[in-house]
Amino acid sequence: MIKQAIIPLAGLGTRLLPLTSVFAKELLPMNGKPGIEYIIEECIDAGIKEIVFIISKKKEMIKDYFYKDKFYQNIIKKKKDPRILNEYKKILKYRKMIKFVYQNKPLGTGDAVLRTRKYIKDKFFLMLLPDDLIIKKNCSKSMIKVHNRYKSSVMASMNVSKKTVSRWGIFKTKKKLNKKNFLIDAVIEKPSIKEAPSNKAVIGRYILPKKIFLKLKGQKKGKGGEIHITDTIQSLINEKEKFIGHSFSGKYLDCGTMKGYINSSKEISKL
Repeated sequence: MIKQAIIPLAGLGTRLLPLTSVFAKELLPMNGKPGIEYIIEECIDAGIKEIVFIISKKKEMIKDYFYKDKFYQNIIKKKKDPRILNEYKKILKYRKMIKFVYQNKPLGTGDAVLRTRKYIKDKFFLMLLPDDLIIKKNCSKSMIKVHNRYKSSVMASMNVSKKTVSRWGIFKTKKKLNKKNFLIDAVIEKPSIKEAPSNKAVIGRYILPKKIFLKLKGQKKGKGGEIHITDTIQSLINEKEKFIGHSFSGKYLDCGTMKGYINSSKEISKL
């Protein structure tokens, strides 16, 4: 069973400037609730018991969000507002699940994952990227079902326009398992339109094997001088580690750009 999740949160969110000059992008509100809470709720609904947040010193406000005890206690004493009390209880519930590790230099998603190695106990764990929000159906839960059936790693997939493949990591498929799932032959990071083997893009949900940490320790820097998790995944695929692409049923929202953030807020308000 998948019981642990990790969420990389150390990025500075430059695509959401000027908002992120003073505020962590994951705490920006969407329909009256910080974006990160939608990700936490997805984890809880999928059966996750422990979440590891990867933050930086510049993103300490994320940790502070879960530790404002005196602030809540003082207001609750004065106002006796049941809504505020419920919000505080929810924060306390989340806090019991969350651990924090630090990535103070932007060395890529692979480096962020490596920093969680001392906390991961089981053979597989879930990773969620907070810029990718999936609503209407729990993607993590459906991926865990696929993992339980095939006992393998799983990555979320979505068909994108061929004109936009250079924005994404793109799958080269090996064979179709059923309508929603396929074996992955390769993951190609941001290929040109001519080089792209398909239009199936990697979306920010992964079930990864614990053995990935051994690979990450020796992983060389890739594009942009960063350690890319896709490069490490490809190394495992080359060694016959099975990875399944899962075409999820929910609706994808990109929260990482200003246009995407505004659109995501509108879509969530309709739920």
